[in-house]
Amino acid sequence: MILKEIVFSGHAEDKFLILRQHGLMITKNTVSDAVKNPDIILPGYRSRKIAQKVIDENHVIRVVFEEFSDKIKIITFYPGKRKRYEDEIQ
Repeated sequence: MILKEIVFSGHAEDKFLILRQHGLMITKNTVSDAVKNPDIILPGYRSRKIAQKVIDENHVIRVVFEEFSDKIKIITFYPGKRKRYEDEIQ
């Protein structure tokens, strides 16, 4: 279990509102849980990582983050169709 502080970038904070406007209610707990307990972690751009976790029967959440010695910074996150991303990693 990750014990580091989780902080959200300005973009990630804005993303909650953007998704809410599209009818998707993603919480900070959902995003944090994806990083703390991912189904898989994939390499991202530069030193970033992408945590992926199933959130319901048809969807995953993907969280782009940077890990530092004292914290984890959430850069952005987005929901995706489970079939698309599970097929991609198999």
